[in-house]
Formats: sequence, C-alpha cells, structure tokens
Amino acid sequence: MSRATLRIATRQSALALWQAEHVAARLRAAHPELSVELVAMTTRGDQIVDRPLAAIGGKGLFLKELEVAMLEHRADIAVHSYKDVPMELEPGFAIGAVLERADAADAFISNDHARLGDLPHGARVGTSSLRRQAQLRALRPDLHLVDLRGNVNSRLAKLDAGDYAAIVLACAGIERLGLGERMRERLSPPAWLPAVAQGAIAVECRQGDAAIAELVSVLDDEATHRCTAAERAMNLQLHGNCSVPIAGYCVETETGLALWGLVGDADSGRLIRAEATGPADAPRELGERVAALLREQGADEILRRPPAAQ
Repeated sequence: MSRATLRIATRQSALALWQAEHVAARLRAAHPELSVELVAMTTRGDQIVDRPLAAIGGKGLFLKELEVAMLEHRADIAVHSYKDVPMELEPGFAIGAVLERADAADAFISNDHARLGDLPHGARVGTSSLRRQAQLRALRPDLHLVDLRGNVNSRLAKLDAGDYAAIVLACAGIERLGLGERMRERLSPPAWLPAVAQGAIAVECRQGDAAIAELVSVLDDEATHRCTAAERAMNLQLHGNCSVPIAGYCVETETGLALWGLVGDADSGRLIRAEATGPADAPRELGERVAALLREQGADEILRRPPAAQ
C-alpha cells in the first residue's frame, strides 16, 4: 500500500512528541515509500494545569484538538498514551493499532528518599491522580497528598525545587524521555496497580478510512491489544473516568489472560480488589467479569460519589 504523505497529530509535550516520532519511525521502517510528518498542537488539557482533570472535563481534553485535525483532514492519524484515551471514542474514530507495551508500572521518585516507606511522617507527595492517591492513602495514611499536574519535566522541576518530598510518575514516560535514573522505587503490580492501559501507545484514525487502517495495522501488537482490551472493558463496565480511582492490569499467561482490578477511595484509602483469569480470545468478557466482582464487594458505593466528594 503506498501513500505519499501521512500526517500524525500529536500534543507538543516532550513525551507526546517522543511517542509520535516513535510511531513515525516504525511506519517509515514498515513502509519505505511513505513520507511521515508530525503535526504538533496544544490541547485544552495542556493549557489548563492549575486544576485537576476531573474538574475541567477529563482526559478527553487531550484528544479533542487532535480529532478535529483528523476530521478536517489536516492530519491522518493521532498518537496517544492509551491511558489518556476515553473508554468510548467520539463517533467517527477508531483505534487502528496498539503498540507493544512498555513498563506499565508507576515509579516513586524522590531526591532524598529511596523508597516510599522511607518518607517521614506527613511528607508532601505530589500527584493529581485519584488512583495513585487512593493507593498512597492505603499504604501511608500519614502522607500529605498535594495536586501535581503538568508534563513530566515540569513535575520533576517542582520536585527539584523542593515543593514535594516525592512524586509518582509512570515508569514508561520517564524511561522514554531518558530519565530512568530518576526512579527510586518501582511500584510493581499487582500489589500496586497502574492506570488502565498505562505504558501502551495507541494510534487513532478516522473510522472507515481503509487505506490509513491498512498502513497503521502493521504496528499493532496483539498481546498488548488483548490485555488493554480487558482493562478497558473493566473500566467501561464501571463507568470509569479520571474522577474515580480505578486501576487495572492484565498480562498474558500460558493458559490465557490474568486481570487484576481495583477501585479506591482517595479520601479514606479504602481499596476494593478483584482478579480473574480467562481465555486469550475473550478479553472483554474477562474485563466485565472483574468489574462485576468489584461491584459485588461494594465498589458502587465509591463509584456513585460525585467527583467533588473525592
């Protein structure tokens, strides 16, 4: 399949540009005749960094401008951190590929303390993620949790300025930016669960554009696609968004898939956990089963709360 030029819509942050260029390089390698260009833009989610995402409309704010560019044919595809993609896409769009997942775990980062357990009583920890806040509260109810938004480099700068004793970031993001030495402790699943689809890169395209779908399909990693499908199905069943602390992590085993799920309360640190296994060819059914198990344990009590209660 040949096409003169393919344009990739991307956010302008260093991490987003790295991910878009990674996809571009993979596409150039797979299609030597293809010219690939980046169309960088700023989204509303990037512009508003002084309020939690839940208060300004959720993670979909990182996609809107990119999707408009595709609708107006100023771009052909968009590249996202899959964890930032809403569980249901806007009409007219589809996920054309999910690349092989990087490290899905979270990282504890501090200049003065090697481990989360080493933080002194009442230490300030920066994170705006309710999922991370719930798990931090469960492990260390004494900590003072403070909102922290912005790109990876700006969050690290605030840590270095002494605003926080520690912060929590995704391992994949800091490793992609060549900052892996900043990690002090890997918060490993399943004891600590990441965001749904964390560590995976998704390629979004216009629904029904067969030529583009064919071009990007070579990037799809089947195992990652299956595992993230299970996680996202669980989240969708729970009506999850950035205003509810939901976590999920799925891996392939010799016999199929194993999925761990969590719903947490960022105020009290109460965590509800569930896990199940299932065949590799039925990831969505597995996700729905774990969601049902979480509900059986009382997850709805947390899920029904308005965002302000979190």
